[in-house]
Amino acid sequence: MKFDANGWLSGVRRVASPNYDARPARTAVSLLVIHSISLPPDEFSGPGIRQLFTNTLDCSAHPYYARLEGVRVSAHFLIARDGGVTQFVACGSRAWHAGVSIWQGRERCNDFSIGIELEGCDSQPFESVQYVALARLTRRLQRQYPIRHITGHADIAPGRKTDPGLTFDWKQYFSLLDRSSA
Repeated sequence: MKFDANGWLSGVRRVASPNYDARPARTAVSLLVIHSISLPPDEFSGPGIRQLFTNTLDCSAHPYYARLEGVRVSAHFLIARDGGVTQFVACGSRAWHAGVSIWQGRERCNDFSIGIELEGCDSQPFESVQYVALARLTRRLQRQYPIRHITGHADIAPGRKTDPGLTFDWKQYFSLLDRSSA
């Protein structure tokens, strides 16, 4: 797996999202933000996330989707319940994943971060294969970009977001990350 000049990773599924723009000039990627998402909420393996990130979600297809009308969001990567990785935005571009956010006094986290969504929710554990894929992807990103910090969406948008949630096992993730670097 290698990155091209724009930040597209080979060996993963690519579904280009229109929801991105340029990073500010001379802004290095130094933060990795871990999210969770399921559409509809608490349901997995449907097309909802891909459709949301590509602006093709039929907002009449589920009662919850009505609140997503006109929403334009994306992430750089999505890790499905089966561990499959999809890239939506090149890492050299700014994906629209963090919203109003602040990390260590620095606002607008989208400017200097890469966002990884895990298919999941606050109330159900994540799958072991997701942690393995996340650790592998994180290591690859750390070799390519000067990532100094890894955090959850809730930590950069406190009071507004809860993901990846209490069911995300940080200890398991960091243990796998440590092992993958050996």
